[in-house]
Amino acid sequence: MNMQTKPPHTAAEKAILDSFTEIMGQLPGDAPVTAARDKLLSAISADGLPTRRIESWHYTDLRNLLRDIPSQASGAAQRVEPLVRGSLLLPVVQGQSADIRAPEGMELTSYMELLASGEAVKNLVPRGSDDLIGQLNGAFVMDGYSFSVAADQAIEEIIEIQSTQSGGQVHSRFAASFGAKATATIIDRHLGDVGQAGLSSSITTLDLADGADVTWIILQGCGDDDQRLAQLNARLGADAKLKLYVINAGGKLVRQELHVEAAGEGSHLDLRCVNLLAGDSHTDVTLTLGHNVPNTTSSEIVRNVVLNRARGVFQGQIRVAQVAQKTDAQMACNTLLLSDDGEFSAKPELEIFADDVICAHGATVIDIDHNHLFYLMARGISEKSARGLLVNGFVDELIDELENEDLVEALETLIEQWLADHG
Repeated sequence: MNMQTKPPHTAAEKAILDSFTEIMGQLPGDAPVTAARDKLLSAISADGLPTRRIESWHYTDLRNLLRDIPSQASGAAQRVEPLVRGSLLLPVVQGQSADIRAPEGMELTSYMELLASGEAVKNLVPRGSDDLIGQLNGAFVMDGYSFSVAADQAIEEIIEIQSTQSGGQVHSRFAASFGAKATATIIDRHLGDVGQAGLSSSITTLDLADGADVTWIILQGCGDDDQRLAQLNARLGADAKLKLYVINAGGKLVRQELHVEAAGEGSHLDLRCVNLLAGDSHTDVTLTLGHNVPNTTSSEIVRNVVLNRARGVFQGQIRVAQVAQKTDAQMACNTLLLSDDGEFSAKPELEIFADDVICAHGATVIDIDHNHLFYLMARGISEKSARGLLVNGFVDELIDELENEDLVEALETLIEQWLADHG
């Protein structure tokens, strides 16, 4: 009789288990939190890192891609100036939050306090058996922020959650709730040092009450040797609107999961994602969107620029429940492939159980239009500058949808700098 045995732990899996043993005494939490951490780590030990045999990880074989796990030793990360001048900064430096002020109408606490009090134990439950990010982050999470915005409160300042890392491991969590008709703009920014290999994980939970209107921008600028595993979970109440931006411009290995539930009638999601991929990096953006009630809408546009030997992935699944009549969901993934050695995998999906809906998805892969390039060069613009203008136009179209001019200018400058460095 043939026996099926689990393969031995890889070096990365063993390093994860050893890291937990090394720091378990330093992790915040009462007895139930500690028990939850142990359970999550046991699941990693038993199942190992996910492989391409698991459908949700098919294009990101983490068991083969995640090879080196840095030690827990912390570096000397520093805060930087906020992306937009005048923003309220919530810093997380090498995994540690700071004692800072909250604007009027907002309650703020560190996630470490929630862990220490045991209030966060219910949040340490993963989404499922294939939720490696939930398992890893839940086992190791040290700190972060939890905040709530009161009903009818308009937060005028841009809030920047700024996570800086200089090597080592950083595992953080962020929980944000927005009361009825509350409005806010949040930048969730992650930065790493060049030449300092780091591993980071983060889980963000958003809860938008009825009529809330929130812009949430994930800005990932990790170092060239960094590995980042991140997850965002959002729930939208009736007539709530979430404008969600994801901009990836760094990292060696990046997996960004987005899980959104349109749970109230009249709710709407706008997702705009820009992936700037170069070197031999691997970047995976995976979306699941549930339209669970009638009369909800969504629009998802993903734009990718691929250079060198970079590899990119977009998995986008829209599920329309049987009761979710009058759903309108539109998804597009467009890739500018500028290298013969680069690649991008797109997997848009629709699961529709209602019969009165408008849903569509599509994916394209193109090179720069040579007619447009000729047009610009014929007017005295160099080929390199002309290419830069065309690539800028390809991604800036999404950024221009934002209403705050200072924010638009800052993001466009960041993208232009990335293109100048890698073009």
